Amino acid sequence: MQHELSSPTIDWPARIERGEPPSLAVWKFASCDGCQLSLLDCEDELLALADRVSISYFPEATTAMVAGPYDVSLVEGSITSEHDAERIRQIRRDSALLITIGACATAGGIQALRNGRDVDGFTSIVYAHPEYISTLATSTPIADHVPVDLELRGCPIDRGQLLQMLASVLNRHALRLPTTSVCIECKARSTSCVMVAHGTPCLGPITQAGCNALCPSFHRGCYGCFGPMESPNVGALRAQLGTLGLDGDAIFRLLNTFNTGAFATAVEEGST
Repeated sequence: MQHELSSPTIDWPARIERGEPPSLAVWKFASCDGCQLSLLDCEDELLALADRVSISYFPEATTAMVAGPYDVSLVEGSITSEHDAERIRQIRRDSALLITIGACATAGGIQALRNGRDVDGFTSIVYAHPEYISTLATSTPIADHVPVDLELRGCPIDRGQLLQMLASVLNRHALRLPTTSVCIECKARSTSCVMVAHGTPCLGPITQAGCNALCPSFHRGCYGCFGPMESPNVGALRAQLGTLGLDGDAIFRLLNTFNTGAFATAVEEGST
């Protein structure tokens, strides 16, 4: 996964180099639209950027549609069909910078629970005419299909990181996102460890920071919205969760939520 937008390594679009408003497109694939809504929630901040960005394609916000190519594309959602696999390849060809936003786009999302399971069996049970359903057996992140310049994690993305990313693009400077765990954010805001203080199962020790430890600050365990941190020690967390009374099935369910695909990869890659 790509977590860093570094100015020395980026070929900035010509309009950005000249200080002109870059064209921005926002795309949706398999997702709940939550990350696009996070963008729209930045109302006051976006007003300040209105004269610095030209929104060319954003069906969630406007009916105006301008044909590409685009200087910057933000992509929400995972790839779950052959049609979408071809569509993302075309979007990549039309985009100078491609930035994925949210757990679906960066890790396959909660819909990646289908991976490795009998999808044909699911469709035969759910749909009256499964022969009309055209879908892949997997839900995969955008980076599995095309090169990605930056990934913003979260379910949904953090509005602060989103605004930092937009500022870094407009000003052509490096953006470096945290790679430490949510536990560091708990310490920074003097939040007591929910596992130690309350015996609450928590994925914070293996989850990438970025949410400002939102759930632990309300005495809830981290759900892993931002996916695995660098070199997550899954084995150590399993042992700690075991002391709280969780068996293997319960730990499996805890790991299989918003970033099920990413956590599965972390385990497969030999995290201790």
